[in-house]
Amino acid sequence: MCRVICPKCFLPSRLCLCSRIRRIDTRIEFLILRHTKESQKRSNTARLAGLALHHCQIRDYGGPGQTVDLNPTALGSKTWVLFPSGNCALPSAELVEKIIVLDGSWSQARRMFHRISALRGLPCLSLPSPKVAPSRLRQPPDGEGMSTLEAIASAVRLLEGEVPAAELEALHAVFVQSVLETRGIPRHGADDLTFQPRGV
Repeated sequence: MCRVICPKCFLPSRLCLCSRIRRIDTRIEFLILRHTKESQKRSNTARLAGLALHHCQIRDYGGPGQTVDLNPTALGSKTWVLFPSGNCALPSAELVEKIIVLDGSWSQARRMFHRISALRGLPCLSLPSPKVAPSRLRQPPDGEGMSTLEAIASAVRLLEGEVPAAELEALHAVFVQSVLETRGIPRHGADDLTFQPRGV
């Protein structure tokens, strides 16, 4: 039997989350540069950030015609890139207006960072390591790795507070459970999730 897949959240229609996602209006703008190989993966969490965050844009990179032309001057002095490097910092909230997020595997993100020249002059945002590793669809190469949605939630907590960050983390938890269900893995602890249907 052919299953109908939602074109927005990439889940089967019976598990679709779109009607449950409340739009979150953050002060900070997010620009997600998504590696083209991620765009068709069900496990990709960047699309959830795009659905949930009011100030979020996703641009695919790496495929035919998928180039990223960023003007360093137009980005402004309060644009940061979410990427670990030797000169990362923990900025005060007033110094951040836009965050560029690299979405892909660690090796893909590293290549994107080095190939997109406009990124190399931007300050890098450092995030604290997660205190408790949540359920994930992919295992990071080290204990400090996070999915894209987790990393955005961490940045939001750092710069905008607990409430919007917790909503993003709850969305991540429900999404992980839903994808695992498509793989034949039953839900566990769904009653403990704080993500509930809310008006848009």
